Amino acid sequence: MAARRAPRIFIDGYNLSLEQGTGVATYARNLSFCLRDIGGEVGVLYGTRGSTISTNALIREIAFFDPRVGKPSKVSQAAHYVRRAFTTPLGEIATQVPITGRVVRDAFRSRLPYFDHVWNVQNLFEAQRQHFNLYRNRMTVHFRHPPEVMHWTYPLALKVRGARNAYTLHDLVPLRLPYTTLDNKRQYFRLTRQLARRADHIITVSEASRRDIVSLLGVPEDRVTNTYQAVDIPARLTDKPIADVKTEIEGTFGLRFQRYFLFFGAIEPKKNVGRMIEAYLASGVQDPLVIVGKKAWKSDEELRLLFENEHVRYLLTQNGMTQTRYRVQQVDYASFPLLVSLIRGAKAVLFPSLYEGFGLPALEAMLLGTPVMTSNTSSMPEVVGDAAIKVDPYDVRAMVEAIRALDTDADLRGRLCQAGPGQAALFSMERYQMRLREAYGRMGVNMG
Repeated sequence: MAARRAPRIFIDGYNLSLEQGTGVATYARNLSFCLRDIGGEVGVLYGTRGSTISTNALIREIAFFDPRVGKPSKVSQAAHYVRRAFTTPLGEIATQVPITGRVVRDAFRSRLPYFDHVWNVQNLFEAQRQHFNLYRNRMTVHFRHPPEVMHWTYPLALKVRGARNAYTLHDLVPLRLPYTTLDNKRQYFRLTRQLARRADHIITVSEASRRDIVSLLGVPEDRVTNTYQAVDIPARLTDKPIADVKTEIEGTFGLRFQRYFLFFGAIEPKKNVGRMIEAYLASGVQDPLVIVGKKAWKSDEELRLLFENEHVRYLLTQNGMTQTRYRVQQVDYASFPLLVSLIRGAKAVLFPSLYEGFGLPALEAMLLGTPVMTSNTSSMPEVVGDAAIKVDPYDVRAMVEAIRALDTDADLRGRLCQAGPGQAALFSMERYQMRLREAYGRMGVNMG
C-alpha cells in the first residue's frame, strides 16, 4: 500500500520578517512547528522585496536573508511597477526560494519558522494593500501545485487559487477599541467583513474573540473555530539553574532576584502602560518596575509620568557608596533567553492590558511560576483562570491594591506560583495540536 501523502499546509510570512518579533510572529512560528508535528508539509509564503530579483538561485537565497543584496536596474524596476499597476487583478505567481544552507542562518535560528520549502512574491504585502484599496477584493496568489490549505495568520486581502483559504483573526481591537490603534477603521471593517463572508474558515484564539467575530462580523458560529494558542518555552531556558538566572539579571540590569516587578510587551495604548505606571508609583513599593518593550504608537503619552519626574528616582547606599536608582526602568529590547530569565527572576509580572485576543505574556509568566496581575476583560479571565490576580484595567486604585498585595503577601505569591504552571498546562502544544486538527477537519482536510 502506498504511503499516505502529507497534506500541504502553507502559512504566510507577514509577521515573520527577520528584523522584528511580535505576538503574531510567535503565533505564526508556533503554528509552523505544530503543523510539522501533526504531519503537515509546511510551506511559508513571504513577501520580501529582494528574493525574486534574480534568476540565480544563490542570489535569491542571499536576498531572502538580506534584501540589500542589490537593487535591480531602474529600467527593470520601472517595468515591474508598471506591470503591477495593471496586472494585480490577474494575480501574482509565487516563486520558490532555494534555502539550501549555503547562507549560514544560525543567527536567525530563534526567529525562523519551521518550513519544508519557502516561497516569495516580491513586495506581496504592500501589493495586496494597494490592490484592496483599488479593487475592494482579495488579490490571488498562484502556485503551480497549490496547497490543500493556505492558512493566513493575519487578516490579509489575499487568497490562493485552488486552496482552502483560512484566516486567523486574533481579535477585533480596531473595531472594539478603535482609539487604541492606527488602522484605517473603515478599510479594516471592509476587509474583515469580506473575509468573514468568503473565507473557507475563520480561526481565532479565544472565546472572547470568537464572540466578537460572530456578533460584529456576522459569521455563522460553525465557520469560526477557537484553537487558543500554545505556550511553549524550551527546557534549556525553563530549567536554567537559579544561580545562573540571578547572575544574568544582576550582571545585565543590576537587578536583584525577586526584587522587581516586570512588564513586557509593546508600549502602546492597548497595553495600558500609563495606568500601570501610575498605579505602581502610587503603591509606594520600593522594588523597581522594569518595562521591557519597544516604544510604539503614543508611547510618549504612556510613559509621560517618567519624564522629568524626580519621584521615579531614589538614592541607594551600598557598601558605603550612594547611587541614583530609578524606580522605573525602561528597556527597549531583551533577547528571548534573557527575557525568560527576567520573567523567572521577577517578584511578579504586571500585564493589565485593556484588550487581548489571547494574552500570551501572562501565560508565559505563569508557565514559569511567576505571579501575575492582569485584566478582568476580554480573553484574560478564560486564559488565566484563578491562577492570577485579575483587576479592572481602568481602575488605578484596584491596581494599586493588587501591586501592594503582591509586594507584601508572600503566601499569595506562593499560591500563584503553584497554580500558574497548572493553568498554563491547559494550553500545551499537545492540546493546541488537537484543536488545530479539528479546525482543518472542518475544512475537509484530515491531518491524521
